[in-house]
Amino acid sequence: MTTEELKLRTKKFSIEIIDLVEKLPNSNTIRVIGNQIVRSGTSVGANYRAVCRARSDREFVSKMNIVLEEADETLFWLEIIREKKWVLEDELEKVWKEGNELTAIFVSSLKTVNNRINNKQS
Repeated sequence: MTTEELKLRTKKFSIEIIDLVEKLPNSNTIRVIGNQIVRSGTSVGANYRAVCRARSDREFVSKMNIVLEEADETLFWLEIIREKKWVLEDELEKVWKEGNELTAIFVSSLKTVNNRINNKQS
């Protein structure tokens, strides 16, 4: 997957998170959770763009760790939404699957670059 394809994919994920939040019931508690997941979910794509501008492997790792943290936080909020049954399961499934796939891609990228850094030091 190219950098440009992943940029588009993370932006699409952000939009899917926003769409999901717009389907949530309206209450003060749910609004708070909705705000949290919108922040973390859109942060995945925004911070991935910063990863693409990394000037070194170490900067890449630092920025990619932020992306991974935001993706993981988003999955946490999706778990809460799922367990509270605030939306239908099939409405949640697509974004849940994509969040997990993106997380796996980010972890794999981090492993690759960390291995490269470690091999340079040897």
